[in-house]
Amino acid sequence: MDKPLSVEIPRMGLGCMNVSHAYGPALPEDRAIDLLQSAYSLGYRHFDTATLYGFGGNETLVGKALKDRRSDIFLASKCGMAGVDGKKTIDGRPETIRAQVEASLERLQTDHIDLYYLHRVDKSVPVEESLGALLDAKERGLIGAIGLSEVSTETLTRAVAAAPIAAVQNEYSIWSRNCELGVSDFCANNGIVLVAFSPVCRGFLGIDWPSFEGFADGDIRRGMPRFQPSAVSQNQSMAAKLDDLAKTVGVSRSQLALMWVLAQGEHIVAIPGTRSLQHLKDNFACYPHRLSAEIIAEISAIYAPSEVAGNRYPEGTQAEIDTERFPFELANAAI
Repeated sequence: MDKPLSVEIPRMGLGCMNVSHAYGPALPEDRAIDLLQSAYSLGYRHFDTATLYGFGGNETLVGKALKDRRSDIFLASKCGMAGVDGKKTIDGRPETIRAQVEASLERLQTDHIDLYYLHRVDKSVPVEESLGALLDAKERGLIGAIGLSEVSTETLTRAVAAAPIAAVQNEYSIWSRNCELGVSDFCANNGIVLVAFSPVCRGFLGIDWPSFEGFADGDIRRGMPRFQPSAVSQNQSMAAKLDDLAKTVGVSRSQLALMWVLAQGEHIVAIPGTRSLQHLKDNFACYPHRLSAEIIAEISAIYAPSEVAGNRYPEGTQAEIDTERFPFELANAAI
């Protein structure tokens, strides 16, 4: 990579998606830009966006907010999934990827992107063909490194034979541990950075459930199994146990969850997203701190994968991704 995603860059990055996509109405532009610039001032240097987010709007925001700081940041974006005629579309054809690279560069107001992911593997296009377009962009200096998102070990094995894969971005948190079915070890053994998105359980740990009135229209969590009334009670009880451990450590439960993710290996980077300045501060403040082996083990036991109520995604969304699944997830899907 032009700027290696390594110890020179804090292992706590910022996922920029939810200021403009998927978690309810977009923030007003001035507030979103203030938040991104505040992140830079706090010490964040890794900023992650995508063609899909806000159907291009998120990249535009990031470009406006950080163009004057471009040389000091590690900029990541994604292709292969976009908004077309108002609908999400997965398209991994080389010609589509080439066009999306150029469009991302324009929206981000830069001449290169440090890390550019294939956001989803298009199951109608061999992954090698999609990667060929990204390899061409890398050779032309348009991108510094190639990544993949929401992939399995099988796909990753094919991918590394076709192109130099620098990073894999998969969901990884105390309640989404599918990376432990192979991808994390593969990354650690092959010099690939594992970028953990949604490391605070898609915000579940930051919600005050007794006073919670529900998600806004357009929030994808409204349809996610773990946020349904039938699952919330069990998942709340697990979070309460986490509260007790957090008090012992002297951090919030969200901070504790982030610290657990980073403790799973030096090859792991976390990119929590937030719309809250206080959460932005809290997330960055916790990343240098270490947990004891005993606390790590307790958290892992509380959040044993089979104890979490509900699958990661509804089945329609699950069909779009390529990650491994636990046997109980497959059983739940069959019910």
